[in-house]
Amino acid sequence: MKKRSLLLAIIYFVLAVVVVYAVVYTNGFGLINKKSASSGWQAVFLSNGQVYFGHLGSSDKQFAELSNIYYLQVDQQESLQPGKTTSATTTEQPKLTLIKLGNELHGPSDKMTINRDHILFIEDMKSDSKVVAAIEDYIKNPTK
Repeated sequence: MKKRSLLLAIIYFVLAVVVVYAVVYTNGFGLINKKSASSGWQAVFLSNGQVYFGHLGSSDKQFAELSNIYYLQVDQQESLQPGKTTSATTTEQPKLTLIKLGNELHGPSDKMTINRDHILFIEDMKSDSKVVAAIEDYIKNPTK
């Protein structure tokens, strides 16, 4: 009878350790929402140099799902160099434009499944980020 009590005590101890580990280190098996200072938006940096902004959803070992997707488009603009009056010397200055995925010629849906092998890293974006502000402006007035 003593061996059985000792075995039960060990089993309860191991279960308690597993539960504590799950709550503290793995976000409660996904049942507990952690509060953070982030905006809820993530920046996903890919191996091809492209960066997408959106909400990461379900994922597995091979793929991550991104929705509510935006990306930056770089346009080169010509402008006169300051201080140069003798000739029409120009330089190209990049202009960044935030683009909502879905308005392209091929008409993609606003959901992307990304192979994890091509994700370099993912960052949570702060609520005072310029990109987050631009996204929120777009959401308020999508016809801009």
